[in-house]
Amino acid sequence: MRVEKDFEHGETSDNSSQMLLNQLREITGIQDLQVLQSALNASQGDISHAIGLLTTQSPEEEHMPEETTKANNERNTPNTQNGAAKDDLQTAIELSLQESQQAEAEQRELHRALEVSAEENAACVKRKRCEVSGESCSPADWIRQDDCPVGIRNVGNTCWFSAVIQSLFHLPVFRRLVLNYCLSERVLEKCKSHSEKRNIAFMQELRCLFALMVGSNRRFVDPSAAVELLRDAFRTSEAQQDVSEFTHKLLDWLEDAFQLAANGNNPEDKQNNPMVQLFYGTFVAERLHEGKIVSNIEQFGQYPLQVNGFDDLDECLEGAMVEGEIESLHSDQTMSSGQERWFSKLPPVLTFELSRFEFNQSLGRPEKIHKKLEFPQVIYMDRYLHRNVDQTHGRRGEVKRLKDQLTVLQQELEGYKNYGSGPTRYPLADMLQYVLEFATTKPTNVSPASAPMNPAAHTEPSSGDSSQTEPDDAGSSDGSGCTQTATQRTPIHKPFTQSRPPIEVPLQPAPHSVTEEELYFVKSCLQRWRAEVDNTINELKASIDKVSQTLEGMYSDNSLCQVPYRLHAVLVHEGQASAGHYWAYIYDHANKRWLKYNDVMVTESTWEELVRDSYGGMTNASAYCLMYINDKLPYLIAEDTDDETGQALKGMDSLPSILKRYVREDNRWFQQELREWEEQFSQAQCEEAQVQTHTEKPVPEEPQNPEQEQNPEPDQGQTNEVSQEPPTDSTPAPAQDSEEPMANSTALNSISSEPSENVEEGGEERIPSSQTHGPSDEEKSDQSQEPEVESATTDRSESEVEVKEQVISDEGGPEAEPEALSTEENQATAAHSQPENDVSEVDIPYVGKILVRSDADGYNEEMMLTPAMQGVIFAIAKARQVFDKDGPEAGLIKAFHEEYSRLYELSQEETTPQQDPRLQHVLVYFFQNQAPNPVIERTLLEQFADRNLSFDDRAISIMREARSKIRLIKPEDMDMDEYLQWHDDYSMFKTVFAYLLTGLEQYQNGKIREALNYLAHAHQDNSVLLRKGEKKGVNQSLIALYRRKCLKVLNENAATLFKSQDENEVAEAVTIMNECIIPCMHLMVRDSISQEDLDIIELIRSCWCSYLGQDMDDSVQEKLSEFLPRVLDCSAEMVVLKEPPKVRKSPHDLCSRLTAVMESIHSSSVVTVK
Repeated sequence: MRVEKDFEHGETSDNSSQMLLNQLREITGIQDLQVLQSALNASQGDISHAIGLLTTQSPEEEHMPEETTKANNERNTPNTQNGAAKDDLQTAIELSLQESQQAEAEQRELHRALEVSAEENAACVKRKRCEVSGESCSPADWIRQDDCPVGIRNVGNTCWFSAVIQSLFHLPVFRRLVLNYCLSERVLEKCKSHSEKRNIAFMQELRCLFALMVGSNRRFVDPSAAVELLRDAFRTSEAQQDVSEFTHKLLDWLEDAFQLAANGNNPEDKQNNPMVQLFYGTFVAERLHEGKIVSNIEQFGQYPLQVNGFDDLDECLEGAMVEGEIESLHSDQTMSSGQERWFSKLPPVLTFELSRFEFNQSLGRPEKIHKKLEFPQVIYMDRYLHRNVDQTHGRRGEVKRLKDQLTVLQQELEGYKNYGSGPTRYPLADMLQYVLEFATTKPTNVSPASAPMNPAAHTEPSSGDSSQTEPDDAGSSDGSGCTQTATQRTPIHKPFTQSRPPIEVPLQPAPHSVTEEELYFVKSCLQRWRAEVDNTINELKASIDKVSQTLEGMYSDNSLCQVPYRLHAVLVHEGQASAGHYWAYIYDHANKRWLKYNDVMVTESTWEELVRDSYGGMTNASAYCLMYINDKLPYLIAEDTDDETGQALKGMDSLPSILKRYVREDNRWFQQELREWEEQFSQAQCEEAQVQTHTEKPVPEEPQNPEQEQNPEPDQGQTNEVSQEPPTDSTPAPAQDSEEPMANSTALNSISSEPSENVEEGGEERIPSSQTHGPSDEEKSDQSQEPEVESATTDRSESEVEVKEQVISDEGGPEAEPEALSTEENQATAAHSQPENDVSEVDIPYVGKILVRSDADGYNEEMMLTPAMQGVIFAIAKARQVFDKDGPEAGLIKAFHEEYSRLYELSQEETTPQQDPRLQHVLVYFFQNQAPNPVIERTLLEQFADRNLSFDDRAISIMREARSKIRLIKPEDMDMDEYLQWHDDYSMFKTVFAYLLTGLEQYQNGKIREALNYLAHAHQDNSVLLRKGEKKGVNQSLIALYRRKCLKVLNENAATLFKSQDENEVAEAVTIMNECIIPCMHLMVRDSISQEDLDIIELIRSCWCSYLGQDMDDSVQEKLSEFLPRVLDCSAEMVVLKEPPKVRKSPHDLCSRLTAVMESIHSSSVVTVK
């Protein structure tokens, strides 16, 4: 057994050696440390070898004293007994060592598994191209096998895109809708707004992507174009948990795009929208208000479910549908006073969004909930439907009764299983049996004090004879007369590893005396009681099983199994809240199997693997989205059929004619890439053979030369091609090979006509590129050792444009389409190629990997990761063509307009309770509050002048140009006081939001005093902002609502403490009143007070005035008289609020916190954040 030193637990070598010595001492019985150390050194740390050296004859015995040697020689004579004892000992030792080895091997395997898992997780968090599992750098490995589903390439941490799109694509009804989407020329001409153009462009890219996933010969496709359009919509959503926001955004865009095709905006037309019909349902929200049931109908898409506190999907649904009843179960009241939700219309595709993220107040960051949550393959939704209200209410009442009964039965059974009044308890049946055994044991006539003290004395000869093979028995007799030496063994008894003759077994405990009559009565009582206990336990178990079965079948009868929904897809997240990896399990309805879609890898899976990865609780992987489909609607999964023959259409036959041409063109280019790669590879092999021929004689070992000769060849060719390519070529240069969003022409033209009319320069137009540039052009530039395949890319780009010009509509006019779909041209080839030893790669979320020079001045990676800096970097990338053509000043102007337009469009987005665009960027706040143009322009110009942009020559030139522009601004051109005041207002706005969110988080965590303090400060500072403009602050109603809630709860707590009349509790109540409640009341009265605030103030006053007529101690009465006047009179001149701790004001942090907080508030009537 080789022992490994465990450095992970901080054990030193000395501790390890001491541990091994202790093990040897225990096993062999040898106490001499020198002997043990010598054996351990000779065995090189192998315990089994060391034991073998110590338990067999060794040269060390020659150094033993004469008496011991003679005694050993005498003991060696009876070979028969000695050999048998030695065999038994060796067998026991070997068994013990095998068990130890197995345990250590399992431990090592566990550590290895954990290390591998950690490495895989880390690789998933930040993936580099050609490092993705299954993504080979050889084009020959990109060929699709038979009809295997196509994977989607992960471009810049977009595994979330692959998981969502795959689950939708493999829903045939959705795939048909996307592939057959088209707009007439008349509709295209009417699409003038940016959002309409963006939605049409996205639908075009999605159609192209779906077409390639149907008929491509590639094993995986590149979704860069569609991804960039989506990224541009919410550029600041870095957090992995915001993938739900992406799904919402995707469905919203699709709904808007199909609304254009429906050619109508009235409610009836919206209800006929295919996306609404497929993914959206309605529920009825009912609540009890003043004894009356108030109900309203609301629409839902993805239905959010909380994971905390629930064990399976049905429990989650119960908790989400019946909030009030769940709460009342934990209180003394039985009447439901909360809100109930009932589905009135279920969508064909029912999506549950599992909320597995919560904000940890103590750590100051979101955390993932790694809790196990089970879900079935088929779920019946009858019990949640509004038409089954009465039946479900009756079942729920019966469930509550049965659960109460089950609790009583389990408690009664627990009393029998753990009986006793002390800290240690035992099964009652076993205790009765033990007492019966004690009573029936025959008493002994020998007194315990007179029992023999040395029962092994008669074994002395045997012990002496076997001392060499049984070191534990040496010297076991006090009368042996042998003098102990340094090498003698100490007697240690080990029942599992030691062989010795049997000794006299001590008698069992028994009564000292018992008569036959006593024994008869005791025995009969104990036996009867034991039988009664056994019968009662069996009856309780049977009752528990019966009640449990009744509960399990409560909703299983036929009347509540009429609306089945089958699991279609499970979207899995592995990692933590801030980072992780996504993949999907999707059911193949045609072949009745589960498939796992992990980026480019598509593999067959099983339900057991899905459960292991999706339920959660065991690893950091768990499901975050479940997609069910109505099992009684076969058209959802039915494949296309031919109108004439009725046969199913598969592959290319299911595509419209324009998409067939597009896919055939892409497949033709793919075949050409393969041929060119094979030719260059054959050429490299020929050159390799020539090199081997020339170097065969002087150098006998040649294996390294082919590699050394092969690598420069593609590099050299690559350099020549790059230098000859025109600037408009779409193939990236080696220096920019990992800059995916920059290298791919995927950015949506976000220029708005409102902020600027001259954003597009030179009338640049393009049809959004698809994934045909993905693996063919982009990936081969990632690996310098692979030959480049770049020939005919210009011709290919032209042919693709010709194909894609007709993709949206066979009827679409050529004039309307370029305008609707115009975005940036394919990014230009890098102008300056940096030496490898002068640059390093940095991964910027939503931007990609950029090359940072080693001499970059002032580079700060943390600043580079901020959303504002990402937008600037991306704008510079989009201005690459203009920069290379016209210089840094033109590049700055182009990048400035790009970022200006993006932020202006962002400022036009609708505010939701979960998202406030003003938090994403200071310019969004300025736009919404109509800040002066000089303030806006200087603010944006200063961002382009940031020293962190010094990561390459282009960015440095633009940065210097921006600084020179700032220096040209004269004092008379701008009022700097006004400029600074606008930035101070935005800083206060972030502070108000931070106070508000922190207050809401504290309130949800039960820290009411702290919550009230934050909310009071938020309300006070927000009032200052709102006086300057409605959009300058937060809607006061949300702050006021939770301020009233905190006041009510805190006042009740203070009144409870005061009513106890305990000195300490009364003092605590007075402190709460003086420090929290009274200052807040004074501030409320000073402001324009609402009726709700007046009501809560009168409630507080009435509460404390009611104590005036009660009997209480004089000291308590005195304290009441001290603060009661301040409660009644709120006209004090000075109000001092306790200063709250400092709060984080990072805009992106506030965005994620706002989403987390508002998602945790379930009521649909919560005041929205403006």
